[in-house]
Amino acid sequence: MTQKVYVGNLNYDTQESTLQTLFSEYGEVQSVNIITDRYSGRSKGFGFVEMDTEEAAASAIEALNGRAVDGRNLRVDKAKPRTNRDRGGWGPPRW
Repeated sequence: MTQKVYVGNLNYDTQESTLQTLFSEYGEVQSVNIITDRYSGRSKGFGFVEMDTEEAAASAIEALNGRAVDGRNLRVDKAKPRTNRDRGGWGPPRW
């Protein structure tokens, strides 16, 4: 079963290929996604890596959390499930 891993404190210039290479040392990587701003296209400084197994993800988390990449110490942890958020704010009431 695949396991999604959160990767934070990324340098804004870090590429998905860098994370692919880094995480592949600990197991098969299914996907890499660095989150970008929808308007500027610039990295938001975090992303997600989906590993093939939970064991590979655990190894990568232990080995890479705090490791310096592109001048920044990564924060690597198990990704939390995405929740449905109410956007709130302006707009017509939802009754």
